[in-house]
Amino acid sequence: MIGVETRSRNGIEIDDSLAELGALAQSAGAEVTGHIQQRLRNVDPRTFIGRGKAAEVRDLAAYQGATLAIFDDALSPAQARNLESELNLRIVDRAQLILDIFAQRARTLEGKLQVEIAQLSYLQPRLTRQWAHLSRQTGGSGAGGGRIGTRGPGETQLEVDRRRVRERLTRLRARLGGVERTRAIQRRRRLKVPYPTVALVGYTNSGKSTLMNALTRAGVETADRPFSTLDPTIRRLNLPGKLQVMLADTVGFIHRLPHMLIDAFKATLEEVRTADLLLHVVDASSPLAEERIEVVDRVLEEIGAGSSPRLMVFNKADLMDNPPRPPLDLESVTVSALSRQGLDRLCGAIARIFGGLREEVNVTLPVVRSDLIAMARREGEILSEEYDNGVVSMRALVSTAMAGRLRKAAATAA
Repeated sequence: MIGVETRSRNGIEIDDSLAELGALAQSAGAEVTGHIQQRLRNVDPRTFIGRGKAAEVRDLAAYQGATLAIFDDALSPAQARNLESELNLRIVDRAQLILDIFAQRARTLEGKLQVEIAQLSYLQPRLTRQWAHLSRQTGGSGAGGGRIGTRGPGETQLEVDRRRVRERLTRLRARLGGVERTRAIQRRRRLKVPYPTVALVGYTNSGKSTLMNALTRAGVETADRPFSTLDPTIRRLNLPGKLQVMLADTVGFIHRLPHMLIDAFKATLEEVRTADLLLHVVDASSPLAEERIEVVDRVLEEIGAGSSPRLMVFNKADLMDNPPRPPLDLESVTVSALSRQGLDRLCGAIARIFGGLREEVNVTLPVVRSDLIAMARREGEILSEEYDNGVVSMRALVSTAMAGRLRKAAATAA
């Protein structure tokens, strides 16, 4: 693993970033044999790390028997190509490693489409590397147009490959568009049901899926590794005071999350953008908790959810010594999803937030709308209820969405 510290670097320190890169590499199935760090004023435009450091990497890799070099930074196509030539190693940068992990973990059709789109978007500017062992020219006429028997339509192998990638991307985006439309329809149906949506967000491996299982028994896969869960899961969560919300578990964020992944996962991240409340889950036992909070805040801003209402959830209370300090304007709850410590306080805090959004409604409905009457009883507080000649006059304290449905049904009946 190779990490470079420059004057422009911000966020997580190089040592911590390399440690995280090692966890990502192991999660992808690699064995880490060593690492090299370097401080530079400016990166080398040809090899990123410079000729002398490249020789040091080559010698260390030969000594350790390494077959792969993973860079903690994004490499340009030319830099990756030059490094492969000088080091005689396969070169992978941070974005490519994360894409590989996503490809391993995607389970649903939507997830697989999103990952392949991200991979092809990453691959497009790097296609020259795929054909280094072939003649660049597959056809053409005129001088230098190819050997006898090889002249053709004049399209280079590189152009053929780029065209195939463009065509594949077009087909994938069309298929993903269909899946996104289905998800949008499902989202609109949920909005018709008077349940607020709460989305779990946070740094990868902060315990979001464990918390999801503890609150809803969703059965989401959990593991002590980055990006254990990619595909969103939505379950109903019962809260004190007969309140119910839809709880959504989403993909974790990470330091320098590749932009092509954010673009490809827009439909999945829509659950975050449209949520009524975000539960920002933090691994409070991590010494990097405060830096990771800042990383998540930046990603939320980037996807358009920076101003969404938020509740900080400091997880892994059973492992922490000194919990990080939440931002002054945010409420926080400390829990342990694994031991279920503090879950009642968390549910109470969510209920208080949504309880303040309830409103009193006074409607008269036909008795045949027993579905709405039962829903109001189940999800709200009935203040009074009188039956007379096939109609019911009801006064209830319910959510804003439920109040709208009751008023609409009453107006239609009238």
